[in-house]
Amino acid sequence: MAEISANDPITFAVLKSAVESIVDDMAYTVMRTARSPIVRDVLDYSTTMCDAQGRILAQAKTVALHLGAVPDAMEALLARFQGNINPGDVIIFNDPYEGGMHLPDIFMFKPIFHGDDHLGFSVVICHHCDVGGRVPGSNASDSTEIFQEGLRLPPLKLYDRGVRNEIVFDIIGRNVRLPDLVIGDLEAQLATCALGEREMLRIVDKYGTATFNQFLADFLDYGERLTRNEIANWPDGVYEFTDYIDGDGFDPAPIPIKATITVKGDHLDVDFTGSSPQVKGAINSTLSFVKSATYLAIRCTLDSEVPNNSGVYRAIDIRAPKGSFLNPHFPAPVAARALTGYRVVDTVLGALSKIVPTRVSAAGEGGNSVVCLGGYDKETREPFVMVDMINGALGARATKDGVDAITNPSQNMSNMPVELMETAYPIRIEEYSLRTDSCGAGRQRGGLSVVRQYRLLAEDAVLQLRADRYDHQPYGLFGGTPGAPSRNLLSLDGGAFELLDSKVTRNVSKGDVIRHEQAGGGGYGDPLERPLELVLEDVLDGKITEGFAREHYRVVITAGQVDRQATDQLRNKQPELA
Repeated sequence: MAEISANDPITFAVLKSAVESIVDDMAYTVMRTARSPIVRDVLDYSTTMCDAQGRILAQAKTVALHLGAVPDAMEALLARFQGNINPGDVIIFNDPYEGGMHLPDIFMFKPIFHGDDHLGFSVVICHHCDVGGRVPGSNASDSTEIFQEGLRLPPLKLYDRGVRNEIVFDIIGRNVRLPDLVIGDLEAQLATCALGEREMLRIVDKYGTATFNQFLADFLDYGERLTRNEIANWPDGVYEFTDYIDGDGFDPAPIPIKATITVKGDHLDVDFTGSSPQVKGAINSTLSFVKSATYLAIRCTLDSEVPNNSGVYRAIDIRAPKGSFLNPHFPAPVAARALTGYRVVDTVLGALSKIVPTRVSAAGEGGNSVVCLGGYDKETREPFVMVDMINGALGARATKDGVDAITNPSQNMSNMPVELMETAYPIRIEEYSLRTDSCGAGRQRGGLSVVRQYRLLAEDAVLQLRADRYDHQPYGLFGGTPGAPSRNLLSLDGGAFELLDSKVTRNVSKGDVIRHEQAGGGGYGDPLERPLELVLEDVLDGKITEGFAREHYRVVITAGQVDRQATDQLRNKQPELA
């Protein structure tokens, strides 16, 4: 057939939409075929397409924090299998020290060939419900080396020229607590990679290899060009911001993340020098994941027309000192590294708020909180592993309030339905609600977070809690106040609730109640500039109390109405007397 020119803008637009549609179709395929609730219902997975050099072409609207790590993962894969990548191959791995992120996230790559031409890769990343190790769920904050965290897979072929490697499947199945779910999710990844391959080949069959390859190069250049055009309009300078994690589960000392962004022309340099050295607990993060979080934060401030491909990354350099907790020495544990990624996003956005203030929101809840309960049925000895990732609240924006009870933009995940949890696990949910007064005050208020309360119905279990923003609340911007801090509470055998640390691994028994109150979103702008009718509306809706309105907005509400005289008197007092 005659080749169609990729320089034709209509052809370019059609191919762009086609590639972006493929990754979204892949995302739906994972959701429809996965076995475990953490993938199927919580949506902790990602899909993308890469060219033959491993450069990202398009990303689905899934867990954005995963995908910026794909270039480093592809680099490890290409180095391991250079000259030995063939039609019918499927390659997997999860080793954080060879391009991965943490052990539950298993990368799967299927090379795509059109005849003898290697066009690219279909890529799926899933967070598996268990990969072995010392605790159910393989995601504890208090591991002290990676060998405790589970099965570590180097880049290896799950299929070699179309031949299934049963030995690898057997090794995985024998080292995880829930082999049916884990193997089932691997099969979902295989089906999804095959769909991506099929759909890309349909495009190439229609437009030809030369046109498609030219489009890939042009598409990456397009992403770079739009990104540089945006950055060129930012004021040159050096901008710093520091945020904190509330300890690593062993040492309560705050762990700083310092980001220094240098804007020079159409290029950004992001330097994390000044951040904490690596820590004992498992919140250390590989540099690939730090890069992913940084790319994500910057991408959030760019125009929506900028594509989500590797061309964006060409305008950004990122570095973190070796031996810091953002680039640790082997064998540092990294299972809870997601928390660090969320805080990297918050820190980079904090610095960006000084560059493009109207494009950055106040801090959200700080990333999802993880509640994991794992054990065995007393009678059958069948294992259960419940991993609940609680998604909470967005910070306020320049012109709009934060959104209540919604996933962090770095995740695009979902709270697990109560009905599913109670059906699948020996758990009863006693409360799932918005948390009153959790928002930061401001001209625009932050989003309200959520409360989850669980009662254990099994005889015993191991409880893992990974939360943060206890001591260092989600920041407000430009006069907005911080969101409320998070809290973990535990009631043993019907007793009173006791306050726990932010990161916990401990045994619990039948009847024990675990309650998590997530941090709220920070406010944006001076609270005294918020219209009185909006303050009243929030009180009437039960989002804030009359006491909160009085303390933070200096608004007096009586009998469901704003008492304007009392409000004026309160606002005319000195703040320390109000």
